[in-house]
Amino acid sequence: MTDNATTVALVGLGNMGAAVASRLVRVGPLTGFDLNASRRDAASAMGVTAVDDLAELADADVVLLSLPTPEISLTVGRTLAEYLRPGSIIVETSTVNPADMGRLADAVSSSGIRVVDAAILSGVGGMAAGTSVLLTGGRSEDLDAVAPVLEAMSGRIIRYSELGTGMAAKVINNAVAHAVMVVLSEAASLAVATGVTVEQIADLLRDPDAGLLRPLTHRIDERVRQSNYEGGMPTEAARKDSVLALQLAQAHDVPLFAIQGAHSVYELALAAGLARHDYASIATLWEGWTHSPLSDSTRTHTTAD
Repeated sequence: MTDNATTVALVGLGNMGAAVASRLVRVGPLTGFDLNASRRDAASAMGVTAVDDLAELADADVVLLSLPTPEISLTVGRTLAEYLRPGSIIVETSTVNPADMGRLADAVSSSGIRVVDAAILSGVGGMAAGTSVLLTGGRSEDLDAVAPVLEAMSGRIIRYSELGTGMAAKVINNAVAHAVMVVLSEAASLAVATGVTVEQIADLLRDPDAGLLRPLTHRIDERVRQSNYEGGMPTEAARKDSVLALQLAQAHDVPLFAIQGAHSVYELALAAGLARHDYASIATLWEGWTHSPLSDSTRTHTTAD
């Protein structure tokens, strides 16, 4: 955006698209398209040059997509491929899967159009405030080319590697958030049923040494990444605590879904001979199932081979 020769367009002017537009118009001209006339009018009011046909984006060097489904992004991409110049770059900001990024790239590559992903890790408010984290993937030279545009959206940009990895990170993050929300709802219900307030259990869980953060900061970062499963809390003890939680829930008629499902993994871990290892060793079950190493040293060794 700092390069006046770069023409930028945005397809999709809904809630998130409008927030993206509000960032981009601060630093340069922006052309926008949406099927909804009222959205085009709202975008015009904030300084966007709104058009009513994708063909009017033919001069764009960079086109951002902010659309509701992967199928719509693919359809729009195919249409844009008829108009955009070779060398133009499509930036997918909609939440899609890596395979969807591949399909979009395949659909436009014959026209000489490049594609990168820039998943938005925040809500509309974060984007409007410029505090979003952008999770990006694609060829390094393509990300370099669109860097001024991304920097106009947010100063917090994380680069991964090949196309689709930014989207993978976003989908995984959302999956964790949604699963944790189920666990936290179960925990809050168990707390209230046993005389602990929601405020008290929330205060406990936000402690760095409690059950919400420590599995990430200690067991993933310090154990799984280093394949260090000696000492610590044995898996058989974690399994015992899981049984206690299930018994507590049963005694107080609190339905469990996530915690109940997680218990099955500890049963499998004991059957796999992990009883005396730190319970972070349950990660090795996934290593066996997926044939993908999780430790830093193993991945480095595998790559070197």
